[in-house]
Amino acid sequence: MLEFDGLHKSFGDVRVLEGVGFTVAPGSMFGFCGSNGAGKTTTMRIAMGLVRPDAGEVRWQGRPLDQATRVRIGYMPEERGLYPKMKVGEQITYFARLHGLDAAAAARASDEWVERLGLAARRGDQVEKLSLGNQQRVQLAAALVSRPEVLILDEPFSGLDPVGVDSLADALLAQVREGVPVVFSSHQLDLVERLCDSVGILARGRMVATGTVEELRRREAGRLLRVVVPDAPSGWAGTLPGVRVVSESAGDTLLDLTGGGDDQAVLAAGLRTGRVTHFAWQQPTLVELFREAVATPTPQEVAA
Repeated sequence: MLEFDGLHKSFGDVRVLEGVGFTVAPGSMFGFCGSNGAGKTTTMRIAMGLVRPDAGEVRWQGRPLDQATRVRIGYMPEERGLYPKMKVGEQITYFARLHGLDAAAAARASDEWVERLGLAARRGDQVEKLSLGNQQRVQLAAALVSRPEVLILDEPFSGLDPVGVDSLADALLAQVREGVPVVFSSHQLDLVERLCDSVGILARGRMVATGTVEELRRREAGRLLRVVVPDAPSGWAGTLPGVRVVSESAGDTLLDLTGGGDDQAVLAAGLRTGRVTHFAWQQPTLVELFREAVATPTPQEVAA
């Protein structure tokens, strides 16, 4: 089990992390979500020993991470850490050697990941001559080439085209099938929803939601009502008691009834505007769950 336990971190007067904690089981993928500045990168840097926490620790297999353990972690930082003048194949081989593979094993692993990530035609090119997307693939290959026990990836899908996204997704799923715990951060919530076994949402330095997407949806069960009223004027539902308009576009309206709103009153109001072509409770997407989670203050924030 990979455990992030009670991490606190401040930089001067700025509190970046306040009790951040979650676990990732072997053979599972954890999506780490949060707005810019929420603390995702700081959390990952603490795991890799690049930032020292004020309190808390990160453990792998029950033991705090040390330098010997971190060598067995495949890490991809948000900022690229590549040598621009080095050729692609040489670079990936070099990173494999840094992780302890001998020359022959490093060369074989480099060849494997060059092929799997679609870099074969660029094997002999200097990294600085690659597109940003292909540089991202090289960075990913460097994280994967040592056959790591754990993967920690900061925005790995950033800059990739759809083919690159599919290649990386397949590679990560293959690692999961081999029992590797994978943590990655991403703003591409559709990918998180599609790939991850569990999700953590970080806001203002605190974990505001954790669990599988289905668990998070169940917590929101019965909250969102989608009503399509093609002829209705904008804001038609905004004055209904106990109803909050989540989104509205060309008569397609998503409503939150947690304030005690009556769905039948909503239906009657829609019919007064003309045709109602769709009326149904809707499971929230991860994007909607994310928006709700980051907008709602935690009990600690309310108390403060």
